[in-house]
Parts: sequence; structure tokens; C-alpha cells
Amino acid sequence: MPWNSQGGGPWGNGPGPWGGRPGGGGQQPPDLEELLRRSQERVKNLLPGMGGPIGGRRGIVLLAVAAVAIWLASGFYRVQPEEEGVVLRFGAYDRTTNPGLNYHLPWPVEEVIRPQVARVNRIEVGFRSGSAQPGMRATPVRDVSDEALILTGDENIIDVNFVVLWKIGDVKKYLFDIRDPEDTVKAASESVVREIIGQTPIVEATTEGRRTIETKAREQLQQLMNDYGAGVLIDEVQLQKADPPQEVIDAFRDVQRAQADRERAQNEAEAYANDVIPRARGEAERLLQDSEAYRQEVVARATGEAGRFNSVLAAYSKAQDVTVRRIYIETMEDVLKGMNKVIIDGQAGNGVVPYLPLPPLDRGAKPAAPPAQAQGAAQ
Repeated sequence: MPWNSQGGGPWGNGPGPWGGRPGGGGQQPPDLEELLRRSQERVKNLLPGMGGPIGGRRGIVLLAVAAVAIWLASGFYRVQPEEEGVVLRFGAYDRTTNPGLNYHLPWPVEEVIRPQVARVNRIEVGFRSGSAQPGMRATPVRDVSDEALILTGDENIIDVNFVVLWKIGDVKKYLFDIRDPEDTVKAASESVVREIIGQTPIVEATTEGRRTIETKAREQLQQLMNDYGAGVLIDEVQLQKADPPQEVIDAFRDVQRAQADRERAQNEAEAYANDVIPRARGEAERLLQDSEAYRQEVVARATGEAGRFNSVLAAYSKAQDVTVRRIYIETMEDVLKGMNKVIIDGQAGNGVVPYLPLPPLDRGAKPAAPPAQAQGAAQ
């Protein structure tokens, strides 16, 4: 840069780089030696007796002791009730401490990690819920189709959103046996739910089978975390949505209504069959019982008639005349029981009427009148 002919160096007549004028009348750059000297004097004032060599050594010892005390005091730490303290010695696991005030050897010998073991963590699969921050509008729920679309057991596609609630079960395994616990739980839960829904029909997965899917998913996911040695405890798997995709949901609902109508018709037919069949079986059973009773009656009557005939035959064999007369009398009794009878005695003598009309006599007979009525009639 050319110099200004009117003086002042490369900055002209203006101020120099330290705010002074080019002629040297302004502020000069700071003197480093002067700054160091002032710093030493301030330290001497803070620590009296450091003027000589002995005092200098004493001050250094005091500084060293103070530094060691501060270093040792940095080992105190507090573990909150929802936390556990994990002490690392030279980067390796050493011990676990309970909530409260604890102590560890200061860094770099030991360090402490305090994970929140009581906090319930939430993982969303198939969607991302909106975040509501103070003073800002909440973002809407966003679907993640790559995670949500799952193939069912009857080769249909279903849109599934679910939430996994988990917390730390074994803090040592959680910190040292698995690299990224949250991503591991998410990938494992998605795999487990896909496997379960892949064995379930779409109708069951969207209706009464949702609770069964949640229970199986939680059990299988916990077993998988135990096999991984992740130190993760699965609290719950919640299905937020299990519906057909939006593009085919209207057609799916039509199919569902048709299936509901079919099931209703089947139920009505089964109810009618359950009403008619027992009645028909009861009627058939009644006919069978009536026929059996009639058979037994006929057989018993025939058996009785045969027994009576045998007894009559036995009596006839012993006394034929008496038996024949008895049979004749019994037969005539049965024949003449309901007939009008007239008795004529052919052997009657003179003065006896051989004709006796018994039924007219019975019909013409009147009851005797009381004595008072008979006397009045005579008068």
C-alpha cells in the first residue's frame, strides 16, 4: 500500500491500529511483560509470605493441596430416586450405586453414568406423533407407510400403528451389552408384530383379535430382548390403529357388511334348525314311546287271553259239561246285557200267565204317593 504523502504512515492521518494517531500520540499496544508482572503481584497479595524462596515453596504447596482437595471433592455425586448410578473405572464397569449421595474417585480414575431406570420410554412404529412445544402450534400426526403397511395371514394389506412402552430392566446390560437400545427395541418390535399379523386373518386383526395380538407381541418381544441380553423390560404393546389402507377402506367395509349379512343369515338358519330339529326329535321319540306302549299293551293282552284260554281249556278237560254250561251262561250274559228281555215260561200250568214283559213294567212303574196325597185323592 503506498504511503500518504501528508504523513501518518499507511493509515494516513486517521487513527492507528491501536486507536492512536500515527504520530505516536495515541494509545500504545499492551505490554505483555507488564501484564505478567501485575499478575504475579496479585497472587503474592492473595498468598502472603511468598516474597522469598521459602514463601514461594509454601505457596506452591498450598496451591497443590487446594487443587487436590478440589479434585477429591469433585468425586461426590447425587443419584435421583428414578436413577441408578453406574461407576466406571478407567472406562470399565465397576459397580452400581443406589439413589442418594455417593462418592467415586474423581476423573480420570472413575466416572459415573446416571440412567433413568424408572422412566417409561415410548417408541412409535408406523406413525410419528406431533410435538407440542410451548408457544408453538402442535404438528399433526404423520404416517410412515414403510413401517405401517403389513401383510396379513390371508394375503391382505393392513395399516397398523402401534406403540411400545419400555424401561430399563438391567442397567449393566443396557449400557454395555447393546449399542443402540432404542433402535434395537424398535426394529425388534416391528419384526415381532409383522410376524404375528402375518399369521392372523385381516378380519380378526381389525376386530376382536387386537388384544390377542398385543399380548403375543409383548411376550415375544420380551423374550427377544432377553435373548439379546439388552436389559430392557417391555411394559406394553398398544395397537393404535389396525385398519385397511385408505385407498381400499370403502371396498373393505362393503365386504365386511356382506360378511356380516352372511353371518346373520347363517345365525338365523342355525337358530331355526335348533328350533325345528329338537321338536322333530321329540315328536319322533314320542311316537316311538307310544308305539312301544301299544306293543306292550297288545302283547300283554294277547298273553292274558292266551292264559285265560289255557285255564279254560284245563277246566274243560276236567269237567266238560260244567265248563260248557258256564261258557254258555257267560256268553248269554254278555249278549243279553243291553237288550230288552221277555221271559216266557213254557212249562207254566193253568192260571199262570206265561208272558212277563219286564222292561215295560220297569218303565211304567211309578213311585208310591205320600199318605196325605193319597187321602186327599180319595176324598
